[in-house]
Amino acid sequence: MSFFKSDTWFDVFKHLALILALMAALVLGFFYVYLPITTHHGQTIVVPKITGMNLADLESYLDERKLAYFVDDSSYAPGIRPLTVLTQEPAPGEKVKQDRKIYISVAMRRPPVIKMPKLTDGSVKNAQLILKSYDLEIGQIKLVPNVAKDAVLKQVVGGKEIAAGAPIAKGTRVDLEVGDGLGNTEFEVPNLVAMPEDEARTLLAGQHLEVGEVFKQPAETGQTPGTVVRQRPAAAPGATIRMGQLVDLWVAE
Repeated sequence: MSFFKSDTWFDVFKHLALILALMAALVLGFFYVYLPITTHHGQTIVVPKITGMNLADLESYLDERKLAYFVDDSSYAPGIRPLTVLTQEPAPGEKVKQDRKIYISVAMRRPPVIKMPKLTDGSVKNAQLILKSYDLEIGQIKLVPNVAKDAVLKQVVGGKEIAAGAPIAKGTRVDLEVGDGLGNTEFEVPNLVAMPEDEARTLLAGQHLEVGEVFKQPAETGQTPGTVVRQRPAAAPGATIRMGQLVDLWVAE
């Protein structure tokens, strides 16, 4: 009878040992076989450099490397093709697991529209700084006769003056008309006598002179109606005038 009980306890221990061995095998298999296979434990991918690539080429490029991407931002980048990758996270060279998403920012399709800043009445240097801060392109700087040296007199886009506050797209080229500081230079008084009034006005404007008072008087013998018959100051030999000064006209009717 004791022999039977001994065999029975031996069988129990044997079964318990077998169960414990199976449990240990399952635990070890789960942690050291199943998990590594399903999570690709120990398998990493080096993140490639994708900044500078276009979004149209990115998906197939990352698919080949078992990676993905997600666009989480877009911003304006002057001179860069729209939808070009600007930044990436993780950075190139980092090691990640398969199917990891790379978060990117791309260049906008269209530049944002802003309000044109006021550049006139300030210096050309200050205007250049403002244009840069607004992501606007500094265009041609044209010097024009004016006593205000280096002062911005006009802000021009596409050949037309643009007012402060007008809508303008970032990246637009803005030209500037700037005073050359020579407005006080003296030159000979132009002779306007016998010239039609409209031509006389055009000539004065081209020489940066202002039309003063205009006196109408009956045409005398030999005078053509609508022409200048007298001016002040007169175009006498050696007579000079400065930019911005007034010229009075007497016009025959």
